[in-house]
Amino acid sequence: MDISLILKIAGIGLLVSLCSQVLSKSGKDEQSVLVTVGGIIVVMLMLVGELGELIESIRKIFGI
Repeated sequence: MDISLILKIAGIGLLVSLCSQVLSKSGKDEQSVLVTVGGIIVVMLMLVGELGELIESIRKIFGI
């Protein structure tokens, strides 16, 4: 795992938070929720690849 992944996730979180606040203040609460859910999905997709590498490393270490 690299620190760049953590920085990417933090950047996405800041961007999603900013967009959500702007949409919420302008009265578009539904779009605000969709932006938040979209941000969560993007972060989860980023983590799936890392989890796959972790599982492969564990398999190699224990010889499974």
